[in-house]
Amino acid sequence: MKIKYITIEREYGSGGTEIARRTAMETGIYCYGEEILQAVSKRYDLSLEQIQKYEETASNSFLYTIYAMGQANLGNADMLSKEGYIFVAEQAEIQEMAKKGRAIFLGHCASEALKNEKGVLRVFIRCSDNEAKRKRITEDYGIPERDAVRMQNRFDKKRANYFYANTAKHWDDMKNYDLTIDSANLGTDGCVNILKSLIV
Repeated sequence: MKIKYITIEREYGSGGTEIARRTAMETGIYCYGEEILQAVSKRYDLSLEQIQKYEETASNSFLYTIYAMGQANLGNADMLSKEGYIFVAEQAEIQEMAKKGRAIFLGHCASEALKNEKGVLRVFIRCSDNEAKRKRITEDYGIPERDAVRMQNRFDKKRANYFYANTAKHWDDMKNYDLTIDSANLGTDGCVNILKSLIV
């Protein structure tokens, strides 16, 4: 299968964003992460803070998930909560961005948005070394050491809840992915080289 799109979900502190950006830069393809939120913000006149808040408050209730997915599949955006509305808007932006050509998508349930496309590689980036993860959170992300674990747990929970609320799948279930890579064992360079070899 020729890889056209890589969708990446990643643990907070795994270096997934850097890995995605470097892979895109070194292969000359697009990379969309924060850009998805910026596009939704511009199109619907919402602040980035509002969108991020809606993402974070997405419910992990199974009943909410079934309802939200049903309304989204029917195209009934007006019947959705603000959280569901944001999800539908993000999915539409991802699909529009994909029309521009080969790309890497960071988070935002991109694999769901592109599930009907051919050539999609679903990747999960983790970091098995907790010390390395916390070092990256403090040194690269500028989070005080005393808050590193709390921030790690907060963002991983946010990502897991948002993923489940909108897909009915567990974010950290490796069956949802074609490839799982460990930035602790492979290093950033190793992860980039693996992804480059698959998309070039």
